[in-house]
Amino acid sequence: MKHYETGVIIAPSLSDEQIEEQISQMTELITSMKGNLLREERWGKRKLAYPIKRFTNGYYLFLDYEARPEVAAELERRFRQSDLILRYMTVKKGTISALKKKKPKEVEAEEALTDITQLIEAEKIEEREVRMSEERVKEKDKEVKVKERS
Repeated sequence: MKHYETGVIIAPSLSDEQIEEQISQMTELITSMKGNLLREERWGKRKLAYPIKRFTNGYYLFLDYEARPEVAAELERRFRQSDLILRYMTVKKGTISALKKKKPKEVEAEEALTDITQLIEAEKIEEREVRMSEERVKEKDKEVKVKERS
């Protein structure tokens, strides 16, 4: 099973009961298709950044769940069919087991040291290139002065 997060903006013209019904339909779909709802985050009615379908406000909802890909596809299919859903977006976050795995501190420290070493080497190369280009400019200036004297 994969880890998904779906953000939904519901039309603000609905009553609280209708919004609650829409949310319960979404959560029931996830659980009925053997998904696991990890978190439900309700932000409530908020102002939209720009008008959508002539609405300037929307009810924001975020669902964090673990399920098969078919669940996310079915949710999106239902969102497309509904006029009550203004916008939606599903993000695949990976598998839960991969998120729970933590690297040992030694491995993290070693990776950080490697990154720092690579940065230092890149800075040295950049400094060397800058010095070389400055030397070239000086040489060209000398050549120009010599030609002017001639």
